[in-house]
Amino acid sequence: MEIKRRKSKIIKIGKVSIGGLNPIAIQSMTKIKTSDVERTVRQIKQLESAGCQIVRLAVKDFSDAAALKQIKTKTRIPLVADIHFDYRLAISAIENGADKIRLNPGNIDKPKQIEAVICALKSAGIPLRIGLNSGSLKDLGNRKSSITDKLVASCMNYVRKIEKLKFDKIVISLKANNVLDTVEAYRLMAKACSYPLHLGVTATGSPYNGIIKSSIALGALLLEGIGDTMRVSLTDNPVEEVRAAECILESLGKSHPAVGVISCPTCGRCEVDLINVVKELEAKLAGEKYKQTGDSLKVAVMGCVVNGPGEAKEADLGIAFGKNHGILFSRGKIVKKISVKDSARVLLEEIKARRKKHGSTIAKK
Repeated sequence: MEIKRRKSKIIKIGKVSIGGLNPIAIQSMTKIKTSDVERTVRQIKQLESAGCQIVRLAVKDFSDAAALKQIKTKTRIPLVADIHFDYRLAISAIENGADKIRLNPGNIDKPKQIEAVICALKSAGIPLRIGLNSGSLKDLGNRKSSITDKLVASCMNYVRKIEKLKFDKIVISLKANNVLDTVEAYRLMAKACSYPLHLGVTATGSPYNGIIKSSIALGALLLEGIGDTMRVSLTDNPVEEVRAAECILESLGKSHPAVGVISCPTCGRCEVDLINVVKELEAKLAGEKYKQTGDSLKVAVMGCVVNGPGEAKEADLGIAFGKNHGILFSRGKIVKKISVKDSARVLLEEIKARRKKHGSTIAKK
């Protein structure tokens, strides 16, 4: 199945181009006060290592804005300054090297303030994200309007104000705290303009709930060709946001991991502790950094004789378990019998050898 992408304007954020047919970029947000430069830089590097391509930082005061200058010299990925309430913070963030500014129409909406920010954006040559959240909307028109209508009306009202200032380097997000409102708002906005859309669901709750809500909402939109950047917002370590976003893109064929693991859910036929085997393998893979230089390497870890041998044979590498041991397959051919306790280690060694043979690089994170 080929997903037809929505035609959107191409915008450049630092060195990352979004919109058009550019790959969907993964974003996250630091969860440390930005003026704590050392810890913020450390978290940004962790995010970049996990696959984050654009990072947003909260700019709550002028010390945060000033810190962007130092952070910029110590990191590589584009920095987005998240601004609320005080437009002067946006101007200060621009002066200190931000690659994009996010404004919230719910708390920065005075014409002269908007004009001052747009003037600074023009001078710096960087884009603006108009970021709306259902929790900070101002009432426009009929109070009985649905949350989706309010999100879209508020956004388009803001867009028109900015377009009158002859500025069109715009990215849009409209986040509600539930799946249906989020999906409908983005569908309406996708028809109303051609600006790139940053996808996300806000205030999703626990990591478990957040991943499920985000997967449904973002997955539905991406299947319709809607979306140019995305963030999976979680009440958790931001690295987990990036991992969840990568899994969504991989599931839709929008991204291909250097190593992709498939495994069976297990049932009463399984005679080994497959759950812990898979967890151990994924933990070992998470401790390595692979550079994708060719096709993904597919690894199958299967727990019984029903689908196990077939899936293992179809994979580049695979183990089909019986009782107390497994059979290692390489491109459909039986290699050897291995014990359960050695299986994760053996698979990682085989993965490293295969990636090295085919020209990919691997290094410790």
